[in-house]
Amino acid sequence: MGRISRRGLAAAAFGTLAGALTLHQAASGAPRGGDGRSAARAAGMRGMWIATVNQIDWPSAQGLSADEAKGELTGLLDTAADWGLNTVFFQVRPTADALWPSPHEPWSQWLTGEQGRDPGWDPLGYAVAEAHARGLALHAWFNPYRVAMHSDKDRLAQGHPVREHPDWAVTYGGRLYYDPGLPEVRAFVQEAMMHAVESYDVDGVHWDDYFYPYPVAGEEFDDDAAFREHGGDFADRGDWRRHNIDLLVREMRDRVHAAKPEVPFGVSPFAIWRNRSTDPLGSDTRGGVQTYDDLYADVRAWVKDGLLDYVVPQVYWHIGHEAADYGTLVQWWSDVAEGTGVDLYIGEAMYKAGDPGQPEAWQDPAELSRHLTLCADHAPVGGNVFYSASQVVGDPIGAMRRVHEDHYRT
Repeated sequence: MGRISRRGLAAAAFGTLAGALTLHQAASGAPRGGDGRSAARAAGMRGMWIATVNQIDWPSAQGLSADEAKGELTGLLDTAADWGLNTVFFQVRPTADALWPSPHEPWSQWLTGEQGRDPGWDPLGYAVAEAHARGLALHAWFNPYRVAMHSDKDRLAQGHPVREHPDWAVTYGGRLYYDPGLPEVRAFVQEAMMHAVESYDVDGVHWDDYFYPYPVAGEEFDDDAAFREHGGDFADRGDWRRHNIDLLVREMRDRVHAAKPEVPFGVSPFAIWRNRSTDPLGSDTRGGVQTYDDLYADVRAWVKDGLLDYVVPQVYWHIGHEAADYGTLVQWWSDVAEGTGVDLYIGEAMYKAGDPGQPEAWQDPAELSRHLTLCADHAPVGGNVFYSASQVVGDPIGAMRRVHEDHYRT
């Protein structure tokens, strides 16, 4: 089955999306206006991820002028509103960098092509204002520990935290990551993220599926020094790693709620916590990756213990998938969330609709609509979030149009 995660997926060509934007705007009857929060509460979650790492969704290229980049971004927001969505999850810290003027980390290379170069405008501030003007809530999406999509510390901007503290980073799988086992790292990444939370009128704080990195065959994540120094009484390194991530989640939740009690904090994990063959509490799946064992993220416990306000498992398989059936996983997550007070939304693989490399189910424009119909039979499910914006806009086989017609017309 392999790892199925939202990252590393090719976005549709942005030129193709321009025509789709015009079509959707012309067909829209969606209302504009609102404060960006009431919309998400009125009809359940109807969300869309906007990924910025590697130019997946936005901006379409590095070095665009401010006007060009703003035009692309408002086009995505217009289409979200036109399709009846009410929330966008905007990736503002993709690789230990920032899409706002941060005092902690450099400007993102995905804006200008050069990490640390000021683009001359504030993408996060602009996105918040434009989303709210369209009645959309905006959740600031952060990646806590990813530093770079390469392994060369000398390529990082002058003054980058990892250049100042090279021992904070671990090279793994050809990429750089902050070491989650270092308390000073855990404190720093929270400071970096909280600056955006405290400085902008964001409607949520959102993390994706990366905690410790996805496993790479034949490699070990080298946190030996951190384990020796901070492992304490932990005999098992896996338990210690999960403890590190538990601390990050708990501390960040507390800081967000202390600063802005009305702002929810949520996580979008890989959907298989553990297979039932590994743990009787797990799902009846046969996933090659298990969040608990491979990413050291005990998301089930976070939900049960109320450490999250919402959870958006990436259930990126079709109904009837042999190893990871969509319906089986929706039922499992519904059982986990029921009675906890944690809102459950389901992450949807919009990027698979019409992809010729995907199974036959994904060639049917009605597959995603059937997902929402299935979710409606599970009371704990409060909505759906689509990955990602470029596919929502491009809508290559009409799957998003079918979702709109069947579920989002009102």
